[in-house]
Amino acid sequence: MKKNELYPVFLKVSELNILLVGAGNVGYEKLSFLLKSSPNARVIVAADRFSSEVKELAGKHHIPLLFRTYSSNLLHKKHMVIAATDDPEVNRQISEEARERNILVNVADTPELCDFYLGGIVTKGQVKIAISTNGKSPTMAKRLRQFFEEVIPEDIDELVENLNRYRSTLKESFDSKVARLNHLTRSFIGVSE
Repeated sequence: MKKNELYPVFLKVSELNILLVGAGNVGYEKLSFLLKSSPNARVIVAADRFSSEVKELAGKHHIPLLFRTYSSNLLHKKHMVIAATDDPEVNRQISEEARERNILVNVADTPELCDFYLGGIVTKGQVKIAISTNGKSPTMAKRLRQFFEEVIPEDIDELVENLNRYRSTLKESFDSKVARLNHLTRSFIGVSE
C-alpha cells in the first residue's frame, strides 16, 4: 500500500503574503477555506473579473482585490500562491513561475502542479486537525472532517486550557512532564497504559 508522505504543518498565514489568482467559483472556494481557518490571513486576490461572492467575502475581511490578469510580477514578495483560474495553461504558468522563485504553490484540482494541498480542517477552539488524502479524494477529507466535528466535544477548549494550566505547574524535567501528561490524557481517548 502506498503511503501518504505529505508533511503536515500549520502556517501563520496572518504573517505570510499570499496571492490567490482567480475569483470565480473555485477562487471563492479557496478564499472561503483560507478565511474560515484563518480569518486574518494576509491575502490578495487577483483576477480580471470577480464573482459577487468573492467581492462580498473579500469586503467582509478587508481583502484587497486586484482587477487584472495574471503576470509574474504579482509573485513579488509572496510566500504562497493559489492558482484558481478557469484556464489550465495560466494555472500551469503560475505553478512554474512560483516554483522558479521558491514560492509554495497550490493549483486547484491539479495535484501534480502543487507543493501543498488544502485538506479538510476541523477547528474546535484551540484544537485544529488537518486531514489529507494526498490529493486523491477531497470528498473523503470532507467526510472525515464532518465526522471529527461531530465527535470532538464542544467544550474541548476548556479541557485544553485546563491542561495548559496544569502543565505550567509541573516543575519536573521535560521527560517527566511528558510522561505525566501522557498518563493523564490517555483516558480522554480510551487508550490503556
